[in-house]
Order: sequence, then structure tokens, then C-alpha cells
Amino acid sequence: MSALKGVPKPTDYPDPETTEHVTYNPSFADLRAYSSHLETTTEHESPSYVSEYRSRSSAATKNAVDDGFDDDDHAAFERGLDWVENPDNDVICVDRVVGRHPEASHVCRLYLPKEYGRIALAWAKLLEPADGEPVDFVTVQLPDATDEPRIRVAPDAGVTTVLGSDYTGEAKKSFLRLFMHRAKRRGGLGLHAGSKRVTLDDENGRREVGQVFLGLSGTGKSTLTSHGLWLDDPEGVEMIQDDVCALLPSGTVAGSEGGGLYIKTFGLDADEQPELHDAATDESAVLENVAVDDDGTVRFDEPRYGRNARAVVRRSGLDSSADGIDLDRVDQVFFITRNPLMPPIARLSAEQAAVAFMLGESVETSAGDPSRIGESIRVVGTNPFIVGSRGEEGNRFRNLIADLDLECYVINTGAVGTDDPVDVGVEETVAVLEGAARGRIEWERDADLDLEVPSEVPDIDIDRFGVADRVDDFEAAHTALRSERRSYLDRFDDLDDEIADRTY
Repeated sequence: MSALKGVPKPTDYPDPETTEHVTYNPSFADLRAYSSHLETTTEHESPSYVSEYRSRSSAATKNAVDDGFDDDDHAAFERGLDWVENPDNDVICVDRVVGRHPEASHVCRLYLPKEYGRIALAWAKLLEPADGEPVDFVTVQLPDATDEPRIRVAPDAGVTTVLGSDYTGEAKKSFLRLFMHRAKRRGGLGLHAGSKRVTLDDENGRREVGQVFLGLSGTGKSTLTSHGLWLDDPEGVEMIQDDVCALLPSGTVAGSEGGGLYIKTFGLDADEQPELHDAATDESAVLENVAVDDDGTVRFDEPRYGRNARAVVRRSGLDSSADGIDLDRVDQVFFITRNPLMPPIARLSAEQAAVAFMLGESVETSAGDPSRIGESIRVVGTNPFIVGSRGEEGNRFRNLIADLDLECYVINTGAVGTDDPVDVGVEETVAVLEGAARGRIEWERDADLDLEVPSEVPDIDIDRFGVADRVDDFEAAHTALRSERRSYLDRFDDLDDEIADRTY
């Protein structure tokens, strides 16, 4: 075995171009054929598969920076390398590139058993082909290697081993996790976020507004980043990225996935999300854990295999998709929450934005822990893939947005209030996003919330969403919330005091 002590490097894996038992960069058609025994063909002639594991195995994931590795952890990497080197195994190897920006671009190499070509098929459609550059990141995914999943990550080496899980999301996030880690090492910050460009032609002239949306998987990043805000030509919206980006010190938001999007499909509606629906029903899509009848009928409204049904769709099939994947300049950052004690939108100072980043208030979705769907949770940066100190992430975020003078907001896409709550619908969300982009929201200080909230938003009755009016004993509820937030922030020793003390 050619591994270094403990963890191999990308160069320790055999050269797939000269290794006879490795099939290197097979075509999409070949990858699909390798898993034909697992496929149900849809009415649209696209492949659909059902995996044994239907979400990421986050509890079974450890990385060498945050978790102490023992001999058993190192053995996982050795096992992956031994499997790739064994001439008795049918190995496929696919190379792709994550990112295009010269400061945030990496060649990724995925090894899999041939019968699991479906994982490589979906993953390869998310990224773009490599062109002979040296490999930066390697993942070996062996779905049948163990009875229970074990995912081990060596960030500095750029190597991940996935044992026991056949979920496509493990392959996808194995590379995006490292993409974000490397961005931080270079002075930027990886974001679990979508990005879009809004072109406006109003009293302020023709201009572009760059927007970024932070949120957990399943909370609406794809929907918000692809939504056209009902703008008419010459105004419009371009979707840049929907999942993972890197905020660079220059203000550029570097994208990661140039080939496609990995979207949630449960409840996907042709009327409410026509563009995503069209893409998911195109023959180029790859469906995973979607309800498909024996005759090929696709049923996005049925949770037959759980609520984390997915589809890989091609960017080329989305009219709103931009040609590029990098946002040249970000102007506005939005945190997506569903906290009922928050208004539809609030404007944040740099310190408050860092607090919002650290709190990462959301609800659990089927993409995370299906057993806790709907529960209130907090995840720093709404990013379960952070490697290293969470407190340092918050400090870095605050410094970047302050240096770049970015506008920051928190938006509630759920309901406002706990007693007589009122839903924040699509119309209201579009109104606040367009209002923020155009600079047409009138703001006032809400002493109860200790936040700047709208006094007027074009096209909606913002008075309907007064938080204190819809919570019995609001003062007690808000005091309890502030106490919870303060206790949560106290966990992070590396977090600067001016952030930890700015809890709203």
C-alpha cells in the first residue's frame, strides 16, 4: 500500500489513465448503463433511482481538524485506497472541476464501484469536466463497505472516504466542504448560500444588484435564487448559484457548481415553480428518491421514499441561469429564517449580521435529520459543513461584510407570530426582496425587537406582520429568546465579544 502515515494524498491514488481495472471518465450514457439494474425510467425518459440512505449521515461524519482521529479513523482512508488499488475490483473514476474563479477552483476526483455509476452520473452533471490539471480533492465512496455509514474527511490532504452510504449528497458535499475550507484558508469564507444578479431599470438608472441567500438545505435557497421577482424586460434576474459559494475579500462571490443544481423535489409545483419543474421533468435530469410509478409517472407530491426527494437538473435547462457562476460583486446578504418572532424582513448592522450568521436560526429539514423535521435549530452560518473554529467563522464574516460595506438582512419565509400567526407568502417575500433591491423600503427602529424593521414596503400591508401584536406576552417570549441566543453564542470561545454581546 502506498499511503502516507495515516492519510493518503491525492497523488497516492493510482493514475486512472494507466490502471487497467479503472474505467476513467466514462460517458453519461455509460454511467447510466452501469446502474441500469437500479433504474426506473420516467415518463420523460430520465433515470430515477432509490437509495438506501436518503439524507446525509452527519452524525457519522468526522474530520481531522475538529475531531481527534484514532487508528480506526485512519484505517478508513487506507481501506478506500486499498479498494481502489485492488485489480479485482470494477472501479470507475470521474474527474470534475468545482469552481471557475482562479482563486477558488479545484479539480475533484471521485472513485466508485461500477455498479454505483448512478452516483457518479448525478454528481458529474453538477460540475464541469476537468482538463488535465493536477487533482486537488479525492473522494472514495464505497456504499457496501460497512453496515453503518462512516464518513471521514482529511481537509488538509483533500481526501474523503465515504463508507456505507449510497446517498449522492455525500459525494457532492465531500467536495464542496473542502471547497469552502480552502476559501477560508485564502482569506475568504465559504458560504452555504445561493446567489443571484438582479438587473433594475428605475429612477436610479440601469444597475445590477448582487444578492446572496444563506439557508439550510430545504429552506428555499433554490426557490429564492431562481425566482424572477416578476420583473419585466429590460429588468430581470439571473440565478448564479443555488448551494455553495465563496465570499472573497475582493467582494466577488465565487461559485462552485457549473453544470447543474441538486434541487429538492417534494412538493415541486408546475404553477409555483415552473422553471425548476420543467428542468426536473427534462430527460437530462437524474431523479433520486422521487416517487415514480411502474409506468414512469412522476409524482412530486408523494413522499413515497421520504421528503428529501431530489433531482439533479442541468443549468442549461434553466432560462434564469446565468452563463457565469461567479457574482462579480455582492451588495446584499439575506439570512433565511422561519423564527416566528422575526418580521418578514429586518435590516442588520455588521455586528447584528455576524450574530445572525452565528445563530443560523432555521428549522430542521429532511436533508439534515429526517427524524426532527420542523424542529427549531441553530447551525452556524446555516452551514453544516464548516471545518475549523465556528467562532472564527463569525469573526471572518463580520470583517468581510464590514470591509465590503454590504447590506445585510434577515427574512422570515415562515409565519410571524405564535398566537394568531400570519404566513409570509410568496407575494410578501418577493415584495421585500424587490423593495430591498430598489432601496424602496422605509425603515424604523423597533425597540421591542432591537432591530430596524419596515414601516412601509411597496405592494404589501406590512402592518399585518407586527411581531409583538401576534405573540401573547411578547416581552416574556422575546426575553426568553434573547437568553437562549446569548447562551448559544457563549459556546464559541473564539467569537469576538462585540459580536457575542450584540444579541438582538
